[in-house]
Amino acid sequence: MSCSNPGPMTIQAPLRVALLGYGFAGKSFHAPLLRTVDGLSLRVVASSRAHDVRADLPDARVVSSALEAATHPDVDLVVVATPNDSHVALAQAALRAGKHVVVDKPFTVTVAEARALAALAREEGRVLSVFHNRRWDSDFLALRALLTDGALGRVTHAELRFDRFRPEVRARWREQAVPGAGVWYDLGPHLVDQALQLFGLPERVVGMLATHRDGAQVDDWCHVTLVYPRRHVVLQASMLMAGGLPRFAVHGTRGSWLKHGMDSQADRLIAGELPGGANWGRDALPGRLFAGGSGTSLETVAPPGDYRRYYAGVRDAVWGLGPNPVTPAQAVAVQAVLEAAVQSAEKGSEQPLWLTPDECAAFEADVRA
Repeated sequence: MSCSNPGPMTIQAPLRVALLGYGFAGKSFHAPLLRTVDGLSLRVVASSRAHDVRADLPDARVVSSALEAATHPDVDLVVVATPNDSHVALAQAALRAGKHVVVDKPFTVTVAEARALAALAREEGRVLSVFHNRRWDSDFLALRALLTDGALGRVTHAELRFDRFRPEVRARWREQAVPGAGVWYDLGPHLVDQALQLFGLPERVVGMLATHRDGAQVDDWCHVTLVYPRRHVVLQASMLMAGGLPRFAVHGTRGSWLKHGMDSQADRLIAGELPGGANWGRDALPGRLFAGGSGTSLETVAPPGDYRRYYAGVRDAVWGLGPNPVTPAQAVAVQAVLEAAVQSAEKGSEQPLWLTPDECAAFEADVRA
């Protein structure tokens, strides 16, 4: 089944895709998007849940080995949606086999791993991208448009939140004491990537990570501040937040913008809906812009979000028709912030962003492109 989607019609043979992992991310996000973007053909799925895959994707070949799928001769593009600590080895194998690669967030567990993967992709001449789908959230697009228009003036303080209410610790790798687990490496990459796209690279990072739920093995709460010369951006996530606080709260010299609620695409995908249905990506809860001078406020209209634009961008990048939607340089920068926050929390002190001048320049060039 295919739905109307952004991007040009197929002008080349469809890219043959292998999906590594059919857990939460693979089943709920990657598979539906891959099925509904023209020019992509999901051919191979690596999973131990063969029955589930065949029920959803009867035309796909199911293999039990992620490494076999990553190096399969009938595949052009490999999507790595396995546990975080396996991303590097599988992405390396795919790149060395001549495949283009998409890695689910977080890109890697360490900055050193991120740099090594980026270097390998350059050596192999292959597209390497990271699934930062939240750039195509309706509310994020609305905020970016407001900042571009200067509606808030110079932004001095911003808060980006990603909260859930899940008081019970579940038996899954994301909540166990393994590398890359915990809420900071789960939800933090979304927040960091959005912040860097909106405000650029910070000078310093201050992080606090904690376990608040009974029986928690890894952090389930985080509060991280990105420090800029005349701006502070606060990133927060919690597994014990039932609601009430804005998803975005952005304050500037001309006014403020508040936005409650999340983009609905994720919930609809998790419920089993394919992208492209009625009102897809439209936000039922508008943000509100407060004018500082007059004290008046008005609702802001948000453009529809659409995660399919990410995969349409990857397709076009592989075909040589457009830029990589999320570049390795951007992924390295996100990883540097994630790691700096962990170090700050461990040491109890603010940390610089350990990026080289060349890495900073590459990030800035990609953001401007």
